[in-house]
Amino acid sequence: MASHAPTGFAARLVARLSLVARLSLVAAVGLAASALTACGSSGTSSGAGPRPRSGVSVTSPAFREGGTIPLRYTCVGDNQSPPLAWSGVPSAAAELALVVDDPDAPQATFVHWVLTGLAPTRRALGAGERPPEAVEARGSSGEAGYTGPCPPDHQTHRYRFSVYALRTPAGVPAGAPFSAALSAVESRALARGTLTARFGR
Repeated sequence: MASHAPTGFAARLVARLSLVARLSLVAAVGLAASALTACGSSGTSSGAGPRPRSGVSVTSPAFREGGTIPLRYTCVGDNQSPPLAWSGVPSAAAELALVVDDPDAPQATFVHWVLTGLAPTRRALGAGERPPEAVEARGSSGEAGYTGPCPPDHQTHRYRFSVYALRTPAGVPAGAPFSAALSAVESRALARGTLTARFGR
């Protein structure tokens, strides 16, 4: 029986067509992988929601950015919350929240204070002030209210005083765990600002 295998020009044509087909297949696989990667990235980021813009400016008459927190506002002194002021709150804000934490704590960030329910028109808190409309969650200490900076002996930690502008009220009940309160605040944040200072002993 005669062989039907391609020879000469026909063989070269078949080989070239096979090469083109293989290159096309490689390109198609590459495009598919890129599409899958893009979808995976989009799905991961979309769950986090939009990041709040850093449009709020937070200051204190008691200490400056990067400065030292006076003793009266720490566990060594009166354990009183410091005076704070802020500006740049978006007009769309429905509520303000205040979070004080220590990112240098040994095990995990230590939450010293979570205060929600502040009126969006408020622009300051006096030392030790608790507005009647405000709601205090429990901090890392397990107690509701302000817990002053209290690092271990011979250590200096940073303390962040963050003001959040929320698009809708946080709806956090008094004495709620800080994890639930922070989740409610961060998911509703339009903008925020942070004043960072230090304390050591």
